[in-house]
Amino acid sequence: MITIGGTIYALDQIFLAGAAALGLFFVLFLGMMIAMLRGSQRAVRMTEPMVGQLTNLGLRVQQLSDGQHQLSGGLHHVSEAQAASQARVLALMEQRLADVSRGMAESLHGSATRTARSLGDLHQRLETIDKAQANIEKLSGNVLSLQDILSNKQTRGAFGEIQLHDIVLKALPSDSYTMQATLSNGRRADCLVHLPNPPGPIAIDSKFPLEAYEALRNASTKIDAEHAARMLRTAVRTHIRAISERYILEGETADGALMFLPSEAVYAELHANFPELVREGFAAKVWIVSPTTCMATLNTMRAVLKDARMREQAGAIRAELAALYGDVDRLVARVGNLDRHFHQAAKDIEEIKISADKAGKRARRLDNFDFEELAPDVKTGSAPLVQSPDL
Repeated sequence: MITIGGTIYALDQIFLAGAAALGLFFVLFLGMMIAMLRGSQRAVRMTEPMVGQLTNLGLRVQQLSDGQHQLSGGLHHVSEAQAASQARVLALMEQRLADVSRGMAESLHGSATRTARSLGDLHQRLETIDKAQANIEKLSGNVLSLQDILSNKQTRGAFGEIQLHDIVLKALPSDSYTMQATLSNGRRADCLVHLPNPPGPIAIDSKFPLEAYEALRNASTKIDAEHAARMLRTAVRTHIRAISERYILEGETADGALMFLPSEAVYAELHANFPELVREGFAAKVWIVSPTTCMATLNTMRAVLKDARMREQAGAIRAELAALYGDVDRLVARVGNLDRHFHQAAKDIEEIKISADKAGKRARRLDNFDFEELAPDVKTGSAPLVQSPDL
């Protein structure tokens, strides 16, 4: 396409116009030459070669025109092929763009789905974290409450007594112990387990040397640690002495008592770093127990109580066994009598069956008698009866 003066012309139109103009020029030129040749014979003879050349030139112009026509057709085909190629390229590009758009849409949808799922999981985890945070805050409040309880001696003592009561309640029958039992000396034990003699009732008293233990744990220097250790030794020795003097009474309680420590940490500290205090307790017959070891000790006491109760009931068990033996003898004799009665009844039933069979046979013979045949032989008017040999 060529634009001339604002007008768009195709290449084939330009080629055709050029060929037409060239042909017209050739015809005009040929006419002028012929006119000139007619005017002069000489000129004719002189122009004959030129006419041949012009004829050849006309043939070449015609060939050029045919070539232009062929070129125009080729250009037309090329233009159509180019248009078709452009259409195919555009269709292919549109298909590629559609595929890319679809792939991007699917990718965006998958990303949105995964993002939504991730946000949902994150929301659930945040809820879990919030619940855990609430539980931690609640636990912190409970820890603070426990610290408030343990900071006061009276509440700390009540805490130890409650823990001891829970352990005893789980380990022993309700009638085998007494909480807050008062002894003959007026002292009140936290728990008195009623074991049989020997060893006799054994007292359990709850002690909690918390201040000395916390001072030992919080000691930052060697001097503070030594001071806290002395405090702990003094507190434990005081508790051992008090339990030995108050709750071990000759003839009333067992020859020993238990000191209950409501803390496994304090118990472990004594056995790990203060073994002399444990030995002093053994010497004073005061055995130091923790919640775990107290449960084991009470289970052993439960076995002792069970064995003692079994021994107490041994006489009653023997009497019951003797009575049971007499009942079994009588039952055997009565079963024998019943068996004899059954045997006699069976014998009587057998004899009854024999008699019934005989009576049935006689009834059948009587039914088969022919009284008409026997009538002439009977003079007295009655037929003789023959006794059956079975009778």
